[in-house]
Amino acid sequence: MKITFEKLISPNSKIANTLNKWANDPLLIPLTRPNRNKKELEAQSVITMTSLTEILKHQFMYLIYVDNQLVGQMNFQMNFGHLYKTEPGTAWIGIALGESSLFRKGIGMKAMDYLEKQIYAEGLRRIELGVFSFNTPALKFYKKRGYLEIGRIEEFTLWQDQMWSDIRMEKYL
Repeated sequence: MKITFEKLISPNSKIANTLNKWANDPLLIPLTRPNRNKKELEAQSVITMTSLTEILKHQFMYLIYVDNQLVGQMNFQMNFGHLYKTEPGTAWIGIALGESSLFRKGIGMKAMDYLEKQIYAEGLRRIELGVFSFNTPALKFYKKRGYLEIGRIEEFTLWQDQMWSDIRMEKYL
């Protein structure tokens, strides 16, 4: 299995369509975005070439490939407005494998190694992220990578007819 990464600079319709597929996958929606109610949980999102181009103005995005097939994306923003702990030089990150058949195959570990190096190269020395409290595999993954819990935002997202916390974590590089 050959894993490679590519910084997204010039999006195309194939990439936008793939991101749309993942953004609207019922298995991924609860893991990748907060949903305050059932309507938000069931809502479809639309990523257009225009919206993707706008996103890239304030976000670094990297595509994850396995054997030349696009399987996920990761991103970071500098000094994101919704940080739990406001500290200059902070990257807010997101990572998503869009192909669930590839979960727990070591791809996330290699992707995080790569993403942390890109963040460091940009001169940022702190990373913050949020993980929904029901997502125990992700919590275990981030703890293994050295991320520490710094707080919780209670009643943050709906999943399985229950409200769950957003656990905020940080790591210094």
